[in-house]
Amino acid sequence: MRNRAILLVVGALAAAILAPTPSNAASPPPTTSTIRSCSELQRVFEIPGARTHVEKATEIAGSPAYCEVEGFVEPAVGFKLRLPRDTYAGRYLQYGCDGLCGVVQDPIIRGCAPAGADFAVASTNDGHVGQGGFPFNITDGTWAANNQAARDDYFFRAPHVVSVASKQIIEAYYGSAPQRSYFAGCSTGGREGLLLAQRYPHDFDGIVAGAPVNMMGPLIGMYHTWLATMNVRPDGSPVLTAGKLPALHNAVLAACDRLDGLTDGQIDDPRACRYDPVALQCPAGSDNDQCLTPAQVAIVRQLYRGLTDARGVRLYPGWESRGSELAWNGAIIPDPVYGSFLAPLPDNYLKYLGYSIGTPHSSIKDLEFTVAELRRLTPEGVKGNAMSLDLSAFHRAGGKLIIWHGWDDQTVPSVSTVDYYDRLTRANGGRAATQKWARLFMVPTKYHCQLGGYKLTDLDPIPALVDWVEHSDAPDRIIATAVDPATHAVTRSRPVFAYPLRAAYDGTGSIDDATNFVAAKPLRPTQDTIPWAGTDLYYRPGPVAR
Repeated sequence: MRNRAILLVVGALAAAILAPTPSNAASPPPTTSTIRSCSELQRVFEIPGARTHVEKATEIAGSPAYCEVEGFVEPAVGFKLRLPRDTYAGRYLQYGCDGLCGVVQDPIIRGCAPAGADFAVASTNDGHVGQGGFPFNITDGTWAANNQAARDDYFFRAPHVVSVASKQIIEAYYGSAPQRSYFAGCSTGGREGLLLAQRYPHDFDGIVAGAPVNMMGPLIGMYHTWLATMNVRPDGSPVLTAGKLPALHNAVLAACDRLDGLTDGQIDDPRACRYDPVALQCPAGSDNDQCLTPAQVAIVRQLYRGLTDARGVRLYPGWESRGSELAWNGAIIPDPVYGSFLAPLPDNYLKYLGYSIGTPHSSIKDLEFTVAELRRLTPEGVKGNAMSLDLSAFHRAGGKLIIWHGWDDQTVPSVSTVDYYDRLTRANGGRAATQKWARLFMVPTKYHCQLGGYKLTDLDPIPALVDWVEHSDAPDRIIATAVDPATHAVTRSRPVFAYPLRAAYDGTGSIDDATNFVAAKPLRPTQDTIPWAGTDLYYRPGPVAR
């Protein structure tokens, strides 16, 4: 049970996927003869605004062999950089972090080809060390209580200065700066990806921003608090229980699977589904796992509706999608031993990060769901928000942006990203003009980041991003797969087309084979922009590192 608890925490907070950076030089990849000794990197790099201390530089044998660099950018931005010795091809990839960060995770050396390992890769703790073992350290916020510098590193500085430091170290080791730089992240890492495109447009050539937590106060402070508390009785027990979720999910599928024109065990766009859980209400005087009590029907309806204040004003542009029900266990439905594994994140945010230092803070027990409280969270939250619609400098620099999100994300509602992308296209010349440099991919059935999904479970946008950056091959589709957790066999593949296009079965062959699907227009008009109380935040850019 403890392992499952840890998995749920990691999933609800997962943020590390991948992201890119712009080119600094057109030099060819180095040869072995140009590579310096790893130990020579152990020194201080005098970088303006990012003085960097390399504390360890170690040769690591293996496939690939690499130089592992560990250090920090002043004052306390820890990082780890891995430099392949023989396979490096001039590419740099920086990973985003998870939750409230606080740990330097091991960056995975990867490549574009199946057998490749040609990226130099880096990760960072975003400027602080979280308390407790992983994953509890990525929900700890005590470091931020009275430390504005640490807050600023987390909110907007750390990924930028690590990119600057990493490129300097790469140049010192290989003899030239990386030809292309990429960033990839999910959740908090997705927020970082968008923020880098908005505020540091020359850091990366290409960026992958998955399931971005791009609204600090509205999402972490308000919506996550609501998710963690709205289904809990005063005695701590849940109203809607885990045993009811399979029946609810199956009822939703039965009602809505066919709406996309193919009965295949998945709902391609949950917004088309209007299933009302009252259809599953238990007969009077009865209760079992195949039906919902009236109180449980009310809870499910609220989840499908989203967070509003007492007057019905939406406090966050999102809600739980119809189809995401199986993923509610552990976050919305607390574990009987460990409670809600989502709850520590908003609780730490409200206690230590969400409000300006020296002002009254709050907690998940005390937060009021009002517009006034949303405004009280704004002065500090805007520092870390990644909501700006002005990416003109990133576009002019030739940057490419892939945003992706699972339609059935249980912790970061997918419609919030569709809302952001719609606003982005409207502010940048329309969809066709925006798709020349920024594209959105919405993955049916997928949960938060690396937490799988009820049908499709996996997506890797990095190869598509590299092709776009290096060969001007704009991705019209990315293949998502369903992977059996026991055998690791792929049981379904499906193209995910650039939004708003959808995958339509061509009528021949297996429905589990991506080659049998073609791009099609939406079946019905959609309303992508969501009115809510914080629409001014899209026009409030945050600070940048000096």
